[in-house]
Amino acid sequence: MRGIPKPPRTKPPKPRPIDPAEVVPPDEWFARRGWEPFPFQQETWAAYRAGASGLVHASTGTGKTYAAYFGPLLEAVSEPPAVAPPPVRVLWVTPLRALSADTALALEAPLRPLGLNWDVGTRTGDTPAAARARQQKRLPTVLVTTPESLSLLLTYPDAREKFAGLRCVVCDEWHELFGSKRGVLTELALARLRTFCPHLRTWGLSATLGNLGDALAALVGGDPTSQDGREPARGSSLQTDRGRVIRGHVPKPITIDAILPPRVERFPWAGHLGLSLLPQVLAAIEEGKTALLFTNTRGQCEQWYQALLDARPEWAGQVALHHGSLDRKARDWVEDGLRAGTLRCVVCTSTLDLGVDFAPVERVLQVGSPKGVARLLQRAGRSGHRPGETSRVTCVPTHAFELVEVSAARAAAAEGRIEGRFPIDKPLDVLAQHCVGSALAGGFRADELLAEVRTAHTYRALSGMEWTWVLDFVTRGGEALKAYPDYRRVEVRDGVYGVPDAKVARRHRQSVGVITSEAVVLVRFLRGAKLGTVDESFAARLKAGDRFTFAGRTLEFVKLYEMTVWVRLAKTDADTKLRWSGSRLPLSGELSASVRAKLDEAARGLFADAEMQAVRPVLEVQARWSRVPAAGEVLAERLNTRDGHHLFLYPFEGRLVNEGVAALLAYRLSRRRPQTFTLACNDYGLELVSSDPLDLGADALKELLTPDRLTDDVLASLNAAELAKRQFREVARVAGLVNPGLPHAGRTAKQLQASSGLFYDVFREHDPSNLLLWQARREVLDRQFEVTRLRAALDRIAAGHIVVTDPPRPTPFAFPLLVERMRAAVSSETLADRVGKLAAALERKAGPE
Repeated sequence: MRGIPKPPRTKPPKPRPIDPAEVVPPDEWFARRGWEPFPFQQETWAAYRAGASGLVHASTGTGKTYAAYFGPLLEAVSEPPAVAPPPVRVLWVTPLRALSADTALALEAPLRPLGLNWDVGTRTGDTPAAARARQQKRLPTVLVTTPESLSLLLTYPDAREKFAGLRCVVCDEWHELFGSKRGVLTELALARLRTFCPHLRTWGLSATLGNLGDALAALVGGDPTSQDGREPARGSSLQTDRGRVIRGHVPKPITIDAILPPRVERFPWAGHLGLSLLPQVLAAIEEGKTALLFTNTRGQCEQWYQALLDARPEWAGQVALHHGSLDRKARDWVEDGLRAGTLRCVVCTSTLDLGVDFAPVERVLQVGSPKGVARLLQRAGRSGHRPGETSRVTCVPTHAFELVEVSAARAAAAEGRIEGRFPIDKPLDVLAQHCVGSALAGGFRADELLAEVRTAHTYRALSGMEWTWVLDFVTRGGEALKAYPDYRRVEVRDGVYGVPDAKVARRHRQSVGVITSEAVVLVRFLRGAKLGTVDESFAARLKAGDRFTFAGRTLEFVKLYEMTVWVRLAKTDADTKLRWSGSRLPLSGELSASVRAKLDEAARGLFADAEMQAVRPVLEVQARWSRVPAAGEVLAERLNTRDGHHLFLYPFEGRLVNEGVAALLAYRLSRRRPQTFTLACNDYGLELVSSDPLDLGADALKELLTPDRLTDDVLASLNAAELAKRQFREVARVAGLVNPGLPHAGRTAKQLQASSGLFYDVFREHDPSNLLLWQARREVLDRQFEVTRLRAALDRIAAGHIVVTDPPRPTPFAFPLLVERMRAAVSSETLADRVGKLAAALERKAGPE
């Protein structure tokens, strides 16, 4: 077998001396490109020159990059010219290493015309070893990196010296980092850099974010929120003692519409409608030069790619596929084709949501619900990626109720109601990792590092007890592991915490970061070419000869060897459907609220736009057989069938919250009287089925759905210990208890899970006060049920009215929940056939439209 040949080794070209005749003033540089600086850009430059930090919030494609970048450039232009490129002055942190090359090109463009003898470089996991070796001697003047690579750079003893001349850090796409552990990792790195450079200025860039005050606080450190805790008003800026929010006021029209099906089924169910609209999707693609077709899952992405090529074989070579499981070289080829405008359409997932400027893109289509206002606006911004141009996104519904979501998303976007990201509170696994890294970087004293860590907004309320516990954990392994030398990663000598063990140092640097490795294995042709990765659980079920579609090709499985799925091209169609792990996105809080507002309008007979008019027949049947909930109402339906006694409840709060409500309701009912329930949930509601009668009125339901004792009852309603044990795998990996080893070392996900599970059991038995156990439990509540949002939903239910109806048969709201339950049932009929028969019977009962 032959592998891919290595690229020839070439030395980087020597920079050509700057010709003074080529140097132009900054205004002239803009003018030559037909640009004129916007007021928000000039405001940002002035704020930077005044020594301020802040957050620039503006629409995609309106010039945020140069708003943050030209502050340091204008400062440098006013200084004596440098003979040689100075060490790093600007640090550019990007959430995706795939964006680094494009970002570096954009940052390099104005340097020579402005007469700046600066160099630009990247430092990510993809940076070649030769470039990393050069950077060990001197970092480039402008360094583009990721949170993980930055944290790694800060583990070396010469980090303070390397970053001594740093003046500005820019966190690009801050909304993607804020509210995640990667954002916390960035906060800790910024706290360390501010210790090195007390006058450091930090700027963040964001296009779609609701809670800007919280985002600013996390970005600039400390507690910079205004005294009254206000958010900046829409279209205005906010200035505080430590930072400011600058809003871009550039008109950026956004059009949100939908492809309307010729006929809307009055009993819709999830997923069946999308591909039936393929002719309309093809027509939309043909309207423009280049289109992006976004899907919400990788499986859906592969399916739509095949459907487009089957319908238009002549488009071969003009239609491409782009998702996170494909090989990096394949994705690079697609991105180059987008920039050059040689591709007619790219079917993609969130991998093309961010940052990269694809000017030729004229149409954006979204298959299925975007599930959030911010996500839809972000994707819309991929088209018309220039100031003043209109961005347009066309939604392709996969079931009728998604038309309501499109209408609701457009209304929320018009009113500026965008989802916020909520900060994580003191994740101790990330702090433990940071402590080991700080010990590697020349050592630290406990009180000095504690003071530094508390300047990170996430850890501003870190208690002395928690800090002491973290130090004990990295020095002894905590109470349960104190007898095992392998977990004494940090040693204290004369009050200085350091890492004298070279093996510990190497192992830590290999695993820096908070992106826990997915259970994936490589897919490769027998002749050696890489295609990408698939889930290990899927690969384990394959048998020789199985055929599946991946990377736009039908492949035949040959063998699984050395953590690699070896394949050849199949000669017949696929017989196995490729599935990836990962949960479906839930409906966001802002979009859920807007959907409820649209239903309130429908309850009052208002159908104001094309989407609501299209779904009107569905809602009219719902109103005739039961009710469409008005503002302040929550609908409950009771129904008896041969399957048992059904209770349907419709909070319209998103799938995760609805799952929490269902579990809570079932637990509290069973506590009154032992009984067994079957549950089903979707984004709109939940179903409880029991063999015993469920004769619950509005008062009884209100009593059962009280927010009192919420946390205890939610945990009791689940196998909370098992869920926490699963979550502990990530916590253990980030904290350094479990190490995945070297790349391609062959440690499977099952082995890592077994290791973390063993630690979990040991801690529960011998160290029950271990704070990592508490963190895993808290993360389960946040991720499994969005417990903060769940509590708000129960408060809303308590303050409103529950309306109970007894429809004669399943309503349009109830029908998708019945289908959810049918998916799990075993039958000789296909799901589509069974659902089709049931829907046809209900259509006959509903009568003519």
